[in-house]
Amino acid sequence: MVSGLETRVLGRTGLNVTRLGYGAMEVRGFPKGRPIVGTQADTILNAVLDAGINYIDTSIDYGSSEYYIGEYISHRRSEYYLASKCGCPPVNDATAEEHVYTRENIVIGVNRSLKRMKTDYLDVVQLHTSPSLKAIEDGNVVQGLLDLKKEGKVRFLACSSWLPNLADHVAMDVFDLFQIDYSGLSRQNEEWISRAAATGAGTVIRGGVARGEPGEGMGTDDAWRKFGEAGLDELREEGESRTAFLLRFTLSHPDVHTTIVGTRNPDHLLENVRTAAKGPLQPGVYEEAKRRLAVAGLKPAS
Repeated sequence: MVSGLETRVLGRTGLNVTRLGYGAMEVRGFPKGRPIVGTQADTILNAVLDAGINYIDTSIDYGSSEYYIGEYISHRRSEYYLASKCGCPPVNDATAEEHVYTRENIVIGVNRSLKRMKTDYLDVVQLHTSPSLKAIEDGNVVQGLLDLKKEGKVRFLACSSWLPNLADHVAMDVFDLFQIDYSGLSRQNEEWISRAAATGAGTVIRGGVARGEPGEGMGTDDAWRKFGEAGLDELREEGESRTAFLLRFTLSHPDVHTTIVGTRNPDHLLENVRTAAKGPLQPGVYEEAKRRLAVAGLKPAS
């Protein structure tokens, strides 16, 4: 096990999570993701746990991801908190692409996730793709989630959110945590992370390394061009990669509890772990990075 990962309490859930979590979309496989070859899924999922990471995020939408979790690490279920998503396209309709926010679809989806991942419960279930308040209310979604919680199939309710619907989700005061998109190259939700945390909710960050540099990860040239324009290379420590700097920037936000980062490569995983173990940027470096990013046009939403 790689030691040194800091933990944070995930808001009112009380879950003590590692500040570096794992996003299992990277093991979704073909056709929507890169093919998984041989023992690749087995190797990376067990490497995640061996590194001490204890928060794993997945979704019905993520191809074979839930299946691989059930197949390769369900026997280690006590070592990790498991978060999945609901409201995904109906599983009994192979042609469906739209998310459906109804009590029935959510219950069916959660039960399917439990079966695929060979577990009796999800620590966290999240509404996927930031549904509108109207869709949540019309589908009697909250009651469906509460029923699943009462049955012991779900421990905590959450929403994967972005603006403008994030504001409504926070105001509802029913979600125990929020998954929010954020990085130095995508700062629009920066202040909303703090607003969500101020309600007592946990914060889980996706996109904390902007999907990695083009060529090595799946980040876009347009997004990463801003890294150079902001002069962030001048702030990096000697030998520190751009991705590592961006991960530490994300972890420097005082109200970020954990950030989920995905990879299929064990070497990249260990780099992420070592980077997270170094902790946040020095306060002066963090403030200067935010100033430079703002000058480059990357600011929080007003």
